[in-house]
Amino acid sequence: MVPLVTQEPSLLLIGAGRDADVYALDDARVLRRYRRPRDQGRELAVMRYLRERGYPVPEVHEADERSMVLERLYGPTMLADLTARPYRVIRHAITLGRLHRRLHEIPAPDFLGAAGDRILHLDLHPANVVLTEAGPVVIDWNNVGAGDPGADVARTMITIAGAQLEGPVRVRLLLGAIRGLFVAVFRRAAGVDPRPHLAGAVAAKLADPNVTAAERAWLQLRAEPQPPAG
Repeated sequence: MVPLVTQEPSLLLIGAGRDADVYALDDARVLRRYRRPRDQGRELAVMRYLRERGYPVPEVHEADERSMVLERLYGPTMLADLTARPYRVIRHAITLGRLHRRLHEIPAPDFLGAAGDRILHLDLHPANVVLTEAGPVVIDWNNVGAGDPGADVARTMITIAGAQLEGPVRVRLLLGAIRGLFVAVFRRAAGVDPRPHLAGAVAAKLADPNVTAAERAWLQLRAEPQPPAG
């Protein structure tokens, strides 16, 4: 195993998210480094638990409070492929729904503190699915929890519906036009009713410090009104 390292000039940055950066270590491994320390024990345990049960997650080689050495995946994210090939909207929506359904068939382990419930990714959207030659692989498990599968599907629907689209105007207009179709097909493929959980999904996204100002404005328009204080 390699030591978990701090950022070094020799490391090639190959990805950057809202919480972490990803560096290439070699052809088989990457280093994901969070910008702030956090307890990764829960994420690490869940990924290993799911991998043992055949769910498509990257192999974890090593982890500490700020970094994780992971299997290197080759292929675009579902979002990148959808941006380049919008005609694959139905295919990708079905794939995402099936990934949810397959995940929700796995009982939550006792260490999640919710025996009998199901594992929830709580951020399983197209940017967190890598399309490898061997099939789709789900990444970024730092929000993992347990509960009703409908809550997971609701969180994904809210994330997709409120996402700020990037790229040329032509691409943004096209993706905006197919977004509703994607959400509708995804919901059917996931096989659960998210409607009782939509208000909770909006509230959870509003509590996320990583949402942009534009996303927050969209969410606030859909948040349930709070009763007056006192």
